[in-house]
Amino acid sequence: MTRRPRASTATKKESKPSRTEAEAAVRTLLRWIGDDPDREGLLGTPGRVVRAYEDWFSGYNDDPLEFLRRTFREVKGYDEMIVLRDISFESHCEHHLAPIIGKVHIGYLPDRKVIGISKLARVVETFARRLQVQESLTAQIANCIQGVLKPRGVGVVVEGVHQCMTTRGIRKHGVSMITSQLLGHFRPDPRTRAEFLTMIGRAGDRI
Repeated sequence: MTRRPRASTATKKESKPSRTEAEAAVRTLLRWIGDDPDREGLLGTPGRVVRAYEDWFSGYNDDPLEFLRRTFREVKGYDEMIVLRDISFESHCEHHLAPIIGKVHIGYLPDRKVIGISKLARVVETFARRLQVQESLTAQIANCIQGVLKPRGVGVVVEGVHQCMTTRGIRKHGVSMITSQLLGHFRPDPRTRAEFLTMIGRAGDRI
């Protein structure tokens, strides 16, 4: 049996539906839930939904690696931990397209170079504005920083509230999910982990 070759990236991009097709899909969903897309209140909804999707999923248009290309070496020999905490994010789960809202904490041990702190927030934003599961989001942020900046270690902790759990299904409110990814010195050294957790306000947690 001959296997068909997988479509190239270029082919996939060419097959992206048009805006008209996307808006038609929203109209179909409106009819499917039992409403009338031609009534006054919904006439502009397909266009608004498509524009919202362009915003919510704009991370597919950016390369997070590019944000980390420019580094700074003139830091007077600074080699202690750098932490950026409470980076807010909004994402959507890939299972139900429901929002995930939370915050990210990032720490790293520089190796002769550092990155502008806004660039770390941009990395978070880019990955978050794609369909996600929190475990993947956590790993993607950590691996991106480690792969480009090449510090002595990276720690990432993500706290998220999943509306696929709070607004449907079991409907449990007040529940948050915590995930972490520790690379380099953060993984084997308990003192490094403890320092990181203290700096992000989670002293005493076991991660």
